[in-house]
Amino acid sequence: MLDKLKELEDEAKQNIEAVKDLDELKEARVRFLGKKGELTKLLRSLGSAPPEDRPVIGKKANALREELERAIELKEQSLRDARKGEQWENERIDVTLPGSPATVGQKHPLTLVQEEIKEIFVGLGFQLAYGPEIESDYYNFEALNIPADHPARDMQDSYYITDQFLLRTHTSPVQIRAMEKRAPKLPVRVICLGKVYRRDDDATHSSMFHQCEGLAVDSDITFADLKGTLHLFAREMFGPGQKVRFRPSFFPFTEPSAEVDISCIMCGGSGCRVCSNSGWLEILGAGMVHPRVLEVSGYDPRKSTGFAFGMGIERIAMLKYGIGDLRLFFSNDLRFLKQFN
Repeated sequence: MLDKLKELEDEAKQNIEAVKDLDELKEARVRFLGKKGELTKLLRSLGSAPPEDRPVIGKKANALREELERAIELKEQSLRDARKGEQWENERIDVTLPGSPATVGQKHPLTLVQEEIKEIFVGLGFQLAYGPEIESDYYNFEALNIPADHPARDMQDSYYITDQFLLRTHTSPVQIRAMEKRAPKLPVRVICLGKVYRRDDDATHSSMFHQCEGLAVDSDITFADLKGTLHLFAREMFGPGQKVRFRPSFFPFTEPSAEVDISCIMCGGSGCRVCSNSGWLEILGAGMVHPRVLEVSGYDPRKSTGFAFGMGIERIAMLKYGIGDLRLFFSNDLRFLKQFN
């Protein structure tokens, strides 16, 4: 049986060496190492060998199996390398053809508007301020003069995590944090841009959206300063021909408060479907910081005054670019996004 094993070794090695392609190599593997292969047949007949010879024959048979497997692997690698070489030789490359252009991305329209807002207000002396998106009930409501029975605390409007923590519903808590950090030093001029969360979702509302909050506190700030600041912002953002209108309103954290409108960007103020024939479009809310808000933040309302304003960045972007559906901002539709190069 040892002689048969030697004959099988010589035959298998010669056969593997003579293989010319991968299909033939596969046939050789099955012939010699398969379940019904020559080596397997030899091992099955091991029972007919003398008992004292069986360990030697078995050991040499297993060694032969490993040797043949290595020989087949080396032959396979050699055949694959040869095939690659043939492909490179046969492949013709026309170096005069234009290359494939790299895809260049562009900034999201909300990013563009945020950067423009920052540029305008930083140019006016405002500093960027930041606050957590998971906010406490105190900063989100109580410190902003919103009592416990205010509708803004309704579970239908806010995402509560616990009884005392929720996803912030506006960027106004950053006002309190900014004043607490600086009190009693003056002046304070900050803007905060970031995500806010409310339980709402339709063509003009989203459960997650972006706001910009502005705050200025000093010893002699008046409503005229607020009007001048927002006049400049509207004209820088929407063009020098924009008119601005202030309407009385109510916010718990400002007194007096106002809604701010600009002349319709579609009709120029003459009246159209977009502005409901009023000639005006609302862009933000603003007002003088409420004395209680100043007081809880560490400032004496008898010695300091301030103004605050807040705007939805999606709202500004929709007006600036003429976008009719808020959901387009979050749909990841390249046909929409590629328009803002």
